[in-house]
Amino acid sequence: MAFILKQKATYVWPIVLFIPVDGGTRQKATFDGEFRRLPQSRINEIIKVARAGELGRLEEDEMLDDKTAAREILVGWSGVLDDENQEIPFSETSLSQLLEIPTVAGQIIKAWFNSMDVAKKTT
Repeated sequence: MAFILKQKATYVWPIVLFIPVDGGTRQKATFDGEFRRLPQSRINEIIKVARAGELGRLEEDEMLDDKTAAREILVGWSGVLDDENQEIPFSETSLSQLLEIPTVAGQIIKAWFNSMDVAKKTT
């Protein structure tokens, strides 16, 4: 297949979440996230800021927190349900609710990085 230089602005990738539940266990949940296809220069900035933050080289206002990063990359979804098994449409409000669940923003970022790692691997 020939390579097409102009890529679609987004792509869909499975996101796996592990949520703590009663009894000291965790529950696995999945949905398909629609990720923004960021330019490599922005990806490099995110990695640089993340590494500098891990090393304690940034002031707090320079850091990129998980929720902000997740908002930048996640632009849609399917398979997110309410407590009555009804699909919840993607919106700023529903994204805010999702990102308030502890550890979810970090897990979304992990799935995004995983999507790029898989793309780097050759068969």
